[in-house]
Amino acid sequence: MITKSQVKYIQSLGQKKVRDEEGVFVAEGPKIINELLQTAHIQIQTLYASAQWLEANQAILKFTGRTQVEEIKDHELEKISFLSSPSPVLALVKKPAWSQPVVVKQSVVLLLDGIQDPGNLGTIIRTADWFGITEIVCTPDCADCFAPKVVQSTMGSIARIRVHYAEAEHWLDQTKGVPVYVTVLGGKPLSDYGKIAEGIIVIGNESRGVSDALVKKSDAPVTIPRTGSAESLNAAVATGIVLSHLI
Repeated sequence: MITKSQVKYIQSLGQKKVRDEEGVFVAEGPKIINELLQTAHIQIQTLYASAQWLEANQAILKFTGRTQVEEIKDHELEKISFLSSPSPVLALVKKPAWSQPVVVKQSVVLLLDGIQDPGNLGTIIRTADWFGITEIVCTPDCADCFAPKVVQSTMGSIARIRVHYAEAEHWLDQTKGVPVYVTVLGGKPLSDYGKIAEGIIVIGNESRGVSDALVKKSDAPVTIPRTGSAESLNAAVATGIVLSHLI
């Protein structure tokens, strides 16, 4: 049985301030939980699950180690879930402590400038994982990668992608010699570029795009040619198109 204080605490983790203070975030859903359980550097603090889920996942539970596992009823899961349709399992996860990002030769890093929609950020993290990118740098005004909706949208990729927050201009100044590809309107068509082995790909805010300051630091302005009438592309969709061509 889950206590009122536990319910209150879990609900409070919907706030970034509390997540930062506690160093804990919430993950929900069988797929995400299974991936987190099997990732060595991820530490699950507490696992709340229905009896049915626990019975069906005896094999995966061997990865819990010192994780506290609590069996709770469906109506109790509803009280702590951040989903409209609660899943049978929810976990409190320790936030990983990443070192400062370093661009290594022969690698590609995503730089996200002001991606504020949680769903977009989560989908971008998942897309980056698909294309083998392991490092993402976010400007401070991006959504929090450990917000419940972002974690849910990553579908488990949050376990593999190192997400850092940094002042973009300062960070780019430390990566001299690495080509910077910035998505802009009126740039060079994406089709003019070949595959890249290293570089920084900059994706801008959903409405205003990449900031002028970052555009000025670009070696390669990239534009996805428009053949229809839509005014713009969703940031996550644009990321997928660019990565599909360049990676």
